[in-house]
Amino acid sequence: MRKPALKHSTISDVAALAGVSKSTVSAVLNNKKIRESTRRAVLRVIEELNYRPSPSARRGFRPATGKSITFIVKEAPNPYYAEILLGIQEVAGDQGYLISVSSSEGSYEVERRIVEQCTEREVDGLIITPILSDDVDLSHLFELKRHGAPFVLLEEVRGIRAHLVDVDNVKASGEAVKFLIDQGHSLIVHFAGPKYSEHTQERADGVRRAFSESHLRFDEAMIVHAGASPEDGYRVGLEYFGARREDRPTAVTCYNDLVALGLLRALRELGIRVPEEVSVVGFDGLDLLDYFPLPLTTVRVPKYEMGKRAAEILIRQIESRTSAPAEPEKVALKAELVIRASTRRLTA
Repeated sequence: MRKPALKHSTISDVAALAGVSKSTVSAVLNNKKIRESTRRAVLRVIEELNYRPSPSARRGFRPATGKSITFIVKEAPNPYYAEILLGIQEVAGDQGYLISVSSSEGSYEVERRIVEQCTEREVDGLIITPILSDDVDLSHLFELKRHGAPFVLLEEVRGIRAHLVDVDNVKASGEAVKFLIDQGHSLIVHFAGPKYSEHTQERADGVRRAFSESHLRFDEAMIVHAGASPEDGYRVGLEYFGARREDRPTAVTCYNDLVALGLLRALRELGIRVPEEVSVVGFDGLDLLDYFPLPLTTVRVPKYEMGKRAAEILIRQIESRTSAPAEPEKVALKAELVIRASTRRLTA
């Protein structure tokens, strides 16, 4: 069976399997004069391993360190990923791995192209926050799995038994809503995230679960599609609250902290006071929230720990030479509700 370059197929692997030196493999790659039987043997191994030589290998050398990991994120400006990256760097950097970051910017096609480019560049492994929706083709992820290429997901892809590091989004989102219900709120809406994220569905399901476990009635109109950026929270906040005077909600939970920050600006411009008139809850627990005038109640995700655990699992895959794939690890880290000044108890 042909193996992809991501499964650690290097010039050293080709040389070892062909029984020749790396310089001989380099000579074949650069079409230098060499015994024909040796050339055929090397080319046969290259075909078997599906080895894709890097430009440096074609020039007859490899970098001093050939150990590399790519972290594929969905939105480059999102500081959420920066904290995860610090955790990845803590583990992988200490073990000599070079970490690069690529952003799909919410595009499946871009994500697929990044994965293909990483394969061609002989990247050792990938940590991926995947683009998900009902109509995208995830064949590039299934191919990674089928060939045993090292990768870890930070968001579950249904149908792929892959290594996963995440939090229980349903539980964490539900706990945020339950807190608001316990504070006397009954008119609660959820500003949901982008359609390409499984986290969007999970966090909305948490809202539904919290209402199902209470005495309150839930309506699907309480799930409002917003997005993932401050601009999304601001835009939808102006539209939603600007059109409501009488029946507006007393509390909003948001897909993430960035959406919550945009919503806070919209409410301020509309003259709606937080938390006196509307309580706002974020999700992620970004460090930058500590520097805002109104401290935001949020669900804190252990992002640094998430990066560390993902890197540990990935490196175990990379450095394991056994042919039998390991049983996928699924790590569910604990998220924590952090109560600050953007929420309040309703008085009778």
